[in-house]
Amino acid sequence: MGTIVCQDCQEVIDTYEEEKVTTLYGTCPNCSGK
Repeated sequence: MGTIVCQDCQEVIDTYEEEKVTTLYGTCPNCSGK
């Protein structure tokens, strides 16, 4: 199971199927407009 976390506010944006536990960093819609 993988999670996508906002690099600005640390909120979990999404989860996806993955064999091992991984974390990707992105920007959520709330922070991307700034």
